[in-house]
Amino acid sequence: MGNDIFVWVEQFRGQPVSVSYEAIGLARRLADAWGGRVTACLFGEEGIAPLAQEAISYGADRVLLAEDDTLADFRLEPQVALLAQAVREADPAVVLIGATFRGRELGPALAVELDTGCVADCTALDLEGEQLVATRPIYAGKLMCKCLVPERRPQIFTTRVRAFPKPEPDTTRRGEVVRVQPVLGEGDIAVKVTDFLEAIGGVSLADAAVIVAGGRGVGGPEGFAPLRELAQVLGAALGASRAAVDAGWIPYEHQVGQTGKTVSPDLYIACGISGAIQHQAGMRTSKVIVAINKDPEAPIFKLAHYGIVGDLFKVVPALTAALRARLG
Repeated sequence: MGNDIFVWVEQFRGQPVSVSYEAIGLARRLADAWGGRVTACLFGEEGIAPLAQEAISYGADRVLLAEDDTLADFRLEPQVALLAQAVREADPAVVLIGATFRGRELGPALAVELDTGCVADCTALDLEGEQLVATRPIYAGKLMCKCLVPERRPQIFTTRVRAFPKPEPDTTRRGEVVRVQPVLGEGDIAVKVTDFLEAIGGVSLADAAVIVAGGRGVGGPEGFAPLRELAQVLGAALGASRAAVDAGWIPYEHQVGQTGKTVSPDLYIACGISGAIQHQAGMRTSKVIVAINKDPEAPIFKLAHYGIVGDLFKVVPALTAALRARLG
């Protein structure tokens, strides 16, 4: 048995999801240390073949490519059936899957199919001897624990978005592209996709390097206006706490936290957010956290790297003006 690593490459209508390339970069580093190959699994509709060479440029040695209408618009049944078959045939030691909404569904389903273990939402993955040890948050992010999948093959890990560096692509790399056929026909798939309603505009929270987020302290829908202006200057995504979403001040797709999106930006600016543990669970792995709050005892200050005690409606416009002058 070898030490090969499989990576499921998530894409939607021909657009790759960045966390998949982060996972390929991680797989490349582990495989180089472990003495194995990296195989990217790229399954989708007709026309995604150019992504195969892209996956190779990010570090894959081989790509399993399936182009079929049954694999379009992500449905769990055909994806897990084909991935499970590919894993059984190649017997890799590890499968990496990005911890997106789709990946969080696929990883456990694959583990059930293969009678193995799945460690979810990993923020670190280290090789200790011949065993991979994962680090992941527990208790709503208050603690970090180390996990492993003993005596099971393959070991399945889902990787948190932006927790691992995305490698620089090397367009001179060459690899093997192997075409595979879907396992299930359309008649075997219970779920049908009829349409998508897509939110247009703004920066994706999941991929954002900078996030400006507001909480109960913004006071109402109009309170997000200065935050939007700051986000625009920084090229940032706009986030929110559950309190602001529940109050109807901003749509759910902006919610960060245990019941919202989990993010790991380079910079997280929390404005008027007290810092309940449920919110911290979604953003505590941010590289730098700046908190702006009138209450010096707000829990967010215990987590923040930098804190400003003050009125966000004075601080944020002043910060925006200074950054606009600095950034042009």
